[in-house]
Amino acid sequence: MRFFITKLILFFLFAYQITDCQANANGLNLADSLFADKKYQEALQIYERILADASYSPAMLLKMAFIAEGVGDFSQATLYLSKYYSHNPNPKVIAQIKTLTNQGTLVGYNVSDQQKFFKILIDLRQEVTATFTLLLLGFLISIIAFPKQRSGFYAPAIVFLVLAFVSNNFLMDKETAIITSATTLIMDKPTAAGNLVRKVDAGHRVVIKSSRDIWYEIEWNDKTAYIKKENVSKI
Repeated sequence: MRFFITKLILFFLFAYQITDCQANANGLNLADSLFADKKYQEALQIYERILADASYSPAMLLKMAFIAEGVGDFSQATLYLSKYYSHNPNPKVIAQIKTLTNQGTLVGYNVSDQQKFFKILIDLRQEVTATFTLLLLGFLISIIAFPKQRSGFYAPAIVFLVLAFVSNNFLMDKETAIITSATTLIMDKPTAAGNLVRKVDAGHRVVIKSSRDIWYEIEWNDKTAYIKKENVSKI
């Protein structure tokens, strides 16, 4: 009876996921159709709902940036482009953000080969975790099926157990944000009485380390600094 209930729960969870994905796919197709017909505002409303569900595509972000720029909302256009850059670090994207923000130099857009590699792993986190889990199950079954050789299966089973746990719980992207307010103050302490680190304009990207009241603790030029939450938008 217990196994039947477990299977039933898994069935409904799987069915819900398929239905949710299908709904987003239908919404994306509708929005793309509206975009093609130049009904940009109607398309944007659907795109925003899909974005809120975190089931967007990079191409959708470019269309959202195009719409936002077209209506003069450069702050949102910059946000969408920065989000797109996280998936496709293309120099042309930085050039467009510089144009929108009137910036000659932008901080936070350099991506090393190591970061690109980890980004691929993060994007494939579910697949990587599922692979480790299946291998773990294979060794666990072998332990039961071949009792005489079970000692040889313990070590790899433990290894894949650790790998599955790490990939599921720690293989996550750093939380980033883009500065959206002009003349933003970056401080060395989470208080207006702290020392000024730098005064910046919109367009720069920062890594959020933690949250403290109205402040975010961030990385700025490889150092810890603080910025008011109202001056950034999370990517």
